[in-house]
Amino acid sequence: MKGALAGIRVLDLSRVLAGPLCTQILGDLGADVIKVEKPGEGDDTRKWGPPYLKDAAGRDTGESAYYLSCNRNKRSVSIDISKPEGQDIIHGLLKKSDVVIENFKTGGLKKYGLDFESVHGRHPHIVYCSITGFGQTGPLADEPGYDFVAQAMGGLMAATGAPGGEPIKAGVALSDVMTGLYAATGILAALRHRDETGKGQMVDLALTDCTLAGTVNIAQYYLTSGKTAPRVGNAHPTIVPYQSFKTADGHIVIAIGNDAQFRRFAKILNQDWAGNEKFATNPARVENRDALASLIATLIARETTARWIESFRAIDVPAGPVNTMDRVFAEEQIKAREMKITLPHAQSGLLADLVGSPLKLSETPVVYEYAPPVLGQDTDVVLKTLLGATDAEIKELRGKGIL
Repeated sequence: MKGALAGIRVLDLSRVLAGPLCTQILGDLGADVIKVEKPGEGDDTRKWGPPYLKDAAGRDTGESAYYLSCNRNKRSVSIDISKPEGQDIIHGLLKKSDVVIENFKTGGLKKYGLDFESVHGRHPHIVYCSITGFGQTGPLADEPGYDFVAQAMGGLMAATGAPGGEPIKAGVALSDVMTGLYAATGILAALRHRDETGKGQMVDLALTDCTLAGTVNIAQYYLTSGKTAPRVGNAHPTIVPYQSFKTADGHIVIAIGNDAQFRRFAKILNQDWAGNEKFATNPARVENRDALASLIATLIARETTARWIESFRAIDVPAGPVNTMDRVFAEEQIKAREMKITLPHAQSGLLADLVGSPLKLSETPVVYEYAPPVLGQDTDVVLKTLLGATDAEIKELRGKGIL
């Protein structure tokens, strides 16, 4: 079965996380993604380990878990874009492509003739997606950008961590992840426009912009009140109780979204909180959060996580265990949703375990065609099939260090 994006070809000049995550999503949806990497080096994340994928003999293959996480459903070609011959190959591929995505420093591709203006002038049909730290405009446009910096500048770190404690970055590179998701959305919108008009366009994404947008209610809290939302750790600034609690054998999160849920919650704990004006409504609970949280914590600590999960689910009160990854993949719900997949890996000779796509489409389901490729794995095939290159021409290019 063909994916929803079958017939769309993406030339991926990006590396690390935001760009590769975006193109993995597009590949999962059926696009032909060609990952362009520097000969001999490749994507930086290939070496971001340990851990590394092991071969049948238990030896490290040099393919890191980080790289494996965001590069399936792609073909890898190794081309030196700093050389004119390499640039000619890229332009040849652009003629046969629909999208190009890059995350070079602003203006970094201009010297290679691969910036938006140059590409748009020669290939006006191309949707050109650029991911940078700060975007194509503004006083910081020329500065390099990283997820950590974006989490700090975009407000995410200041909102994360214990009350009175130091700001904490998210445990994963959320600025990169959110930017990758926004990139996929922007590209799909641009393709829709291109289908109507025949004209490509620039999709300009900044890590800081996407981080700020991703703070949603925390940013709006400030715009509405003129005040910075308090840092509340695992609690919520405007909903109570909506936080984690220690149980007899672990931790649980309880997410009470309305007063009806709170009444059921109080009843199963044999408490008359729903009749107490300090706790009866959410605004009152926010005002008296410390007192209520202390009472709840005392009760929750008396029973196991499993016991509370069973009780709360029985009365439709949102709750869940705080799982480590071994427990995540042991969850029957995760198994049922097929969030762990395996694909044959070219170098290891084994099946590589990967995280599955969360996209579940009824008519055009996600297709897992390729495991994350080894560096340059598909160079010859791509050049032959798309550009008509001969074995002799490929050998000559390889001898010159272009491939």
